[in-house]
Amino acid sequence: MRQAAPRPARRPAREDSFWAQVGGTATFTKITKRFYEQVADDPVMREMYPEEDLGPAEERLRLFLEQYWGGPTTYSDTRGHPRLRMRHVPYAVTPAARDRWLACMRVAVRDAGLAPLHEATLWDYLERAAHSLVNTFEEGDR
Repeated sequence: MRQAAPRPARRPAREDSFWAQVGGTATFTKITKRFYEQVADDPVMREMYPEEDLGPAEERLRLFLEQYWGGPTTYSDTRGHPRLRMRHVPYAVTPAARDRWLACMRVAVRDAGLAPLHEATLWDYLERAAHSLVNTFEEGDR
């Protein structure tokens, strides 16, 4: 019987990371919670999230953002490489969908009360990531 390769040890969060500087898990929980509150109340955004309970999507986004910004590697430990573009292929990410996502995220980031430099740094990444995920210019293309 072949044994599975041992999983790499979870990398601890770096104390000098952006994640730590902005308040760690508490801050990213606040951002993703606020974001998904808006998703739940937005009929267009809600259609893009097929899960009955948005909790799992909220947790995945939080874990991804925490890992990206130097926090724990829980996302990769549980889900593997993020592969953002591949994970979004099944969904029609149009410019309009991107803009709605960014509008909800803008409120969430603003409400987190980050220092201006931290807010600008996070926002720059979120905008670039959202633009990179656009995969169609046709509504209902997927």
